[in-house]
Amino acid sequence: MPSNKVLEQKKQVVAELAEKIQSAAAGVLVKYEGITVAEDTALRAALRKAGVEYTVMKNTLTGRACDIAGYGDMKQYLSGMTAIAISQDDPIAPAKIMKEYADKINSFEIKAGFVDGGILDQAGVISLAETPSKEVLVAKMMGSLMSSLYGFAYVLQAKIDKENEGGADEAANEPVETTDDNAAAEA
Repeated sequence: MPSNKVLEQKKQVVAELAEKIQSAAAGVLVKYEGITVAEDTALRAALRKAGVEYTVMKNTLTGRACDIAGYGDMKQYLSGMTAIAISQDDPIAPAKIMKEYADKINSFEIKAGFVDGGILDQAGVISLAETPSKEVLVAKMMGSLMSSLYGFAYVLQAKIDKENEGGADEAANEPVETTDDNAAAEA
């Protein structure tokens, strides 16, 4: 039977993980098997660079933390060697990075995830990973807005040009008044 000290340490670990999960923008559970040290090092570096925290923890502790955080349904995905990647800011980063590595490493597999208080299955996490980044979405939106404004500006300019042409045609069709000085100069 574990000592009280060990139990208190585990309770502390569970409480910390639960707090991270509750305050996270998103997280992804992965099957953490068959990954080499070099691949693990590269994965952790990519996650750190994106501001994603990556933890390998016993499934029972992760399950308890999920219960506390309100994601108790995720416990069904906790079997085998499982790791969790949590992002406090970017809801897409953990899914993107984990999918990238799951595509490279056959034994590395996405199990499930969570975002905005909801649980995602494997297909949901993969779909989330394929979502363009915030910068790309903003650029697309700005491009759409700008193209509409450019179209509006072209229509206005065409109307102005047409009115100016119409005014020039009317001026050309008006009779020119001649004075005696002009008539003498023309003769």
